[in-house]
Amino acid sequence: MTSTPTNPVSVALLTLGCARNDVDSEELAGRLAADGFTLVEDPEDADTVVVNTCGFVDAAKKDSIDTLLAAADLKASADNGGRVQAVVAVGCLAERYGEELADSLPEADAVLGFDDYQDISGRLRSILAGERPHPHTPRDRRLLLPISPAERQAAVDPSSFGADADTEVEIAIPGRSAIRRRLDGGPMAPLKLASGCDRRCTFCAIPMFRGSFVSRRPSDVLQEAAWLAGQGVKELFLVSENSTSYGKDLGDLGLLETLLPELTAIDGIERVRVSYLQPAETRPGLVRVIATTPGVAPYFDLSFQHASATVLRRMRRFGDPESFLGLLDQVRALAPEAGVRSNVIVGFPGETEEEFQTLCDFLVAARMDVTGVFGYSDEDGTEAEKLDGKLDEDEIRARVQHLNDLVSELTAQRAEERIGSTVEVLVEEVDPDGAGDGTVEGRAAQQGPEVDGTTRVLGVPDARVGDLVRALVVATDGVDLIAEPAGGLA
Repeated sequence: MTSTPTNPVSVALLTLGCARNDVDSEELAGRLAADGFTLVEDPEDADTVVVNTCGFVDAAKKDSIDTLLAAADLKASADNGGRVQAVVAVGCLAERYGEELADSLPEADAVLGFDDYQDISGRLRSILAGERPHPHTPRDRRLLLPISPAERQAAVDPSSFGADADTEVEIAIPGRSAIRRRLDGGPMAPLKLASGCDRRCTFCAIPMFRGSFVSRRPSDVLQEAAWLAGQGVKELFLVSENSTSYGKDLGDLGLLETLLPELTAIDGIERVRVSYLQPAETRPGLVRVIATTPGVAPYFDLSFQHASATVLRRMRRFGDPESFLGLLDQVRALAPEAGVRSNVIVGFPGETEEEFQTLCDFLVAARMDVTGVFGYSDEDGTEAEKLDGKLDEDEIRARVQHLNDLVSELTAQRAEERIGSTVEVLVEEVDPDGAGDGTVEGRAAQQGPEVDGTTRVLGVPDARVGDLVRALVVATDGVDLIAEPAGGLA
């Protein structure tokens, strides 16, 4: 690491996108804090604003660019008494587009890739000193590690970086750093299982800029989980691009089934939640462990994407309504109250009205708690970008609207089915309305962070953030639940 600066430099880290980016930002924060930088929340109080961008879909890209431009406006006001001296783009959009982003966004002082993370302190110091590093040059990160998953661990240094035999460059593996500094003091924290993805879905560019699938070693996951518990975390949210692949490069595809009970045994951890399960890879043993292990949320984040077998084949995925409903039957046979969420893509190239209806019929039968609906759009460099049969944008919008209306009705019905059930709510906010009436808000086991709705418990005056409150569901508001105390703290 570089030496600690004489005059500490303040940095604001702004994070967009998914929970995986949240972890990356906290690792960047850990490196910066360990090297003497001062972390601040408000970008107006920062010497440097680092924007951890998202490059997943068009809306996320726009949000990232808007955030960078807003930070650049703060820098422009420095001449009138402002403080910001530099604006730096990192994250998926920066990794994916690099030089192209730098050319189109001259307001940013630097565009850094994942390989700059190891020496982020040095990079920021040089930028503040007036240097303008050459923008990151994008490359297909799938090519940086061996094709065989079994050979990858040997190519990845435990300190998070490995060497590519051909180019002798450092390869950053976001999410594998031993240094982390929490930026959010809430009772839930994301914890990375792995980075990258080996699937080749025709609509998805993520593997190109996140790289091949690499599991973290269980000992590292457990060590970080224990550290998070020491920071006051009560719920671990296990994240990756594909959690069902965890352990395949370590020689044990059943490793997650073994790891989950060990995580729940950590002192202070009340709940462990797994995200992003590939339906075609979700094994009966994994279903059983998630559904029945005390301390593991019976929560199934299943990436269906569609239900028509023909559309799924064009997506280079596998499944059909019968197999998907069979998987849900397995889940509910073990845990009738399990939470289920998914995302689907509408208007994929060639999608017929019959195939669209197959998706609608499946969602009616599936009775999921939450379904995210996305209209298809071309992603640079993907196979689907070149497929024939593109639907008109107006038709895609119409189908998205139709499905959103259907999903709103279905998820509200599913929430109403939970009236009369008892839930355990992780308190994330006390007195959310400022009424002083003992109301708390949080999430039940079937509700994932940020996107799955919340549960409001009425009349719990002694509850604190981080408590688990046992409650009886008495009403609903869309996907949100309203409950009353049922026996105090869990």
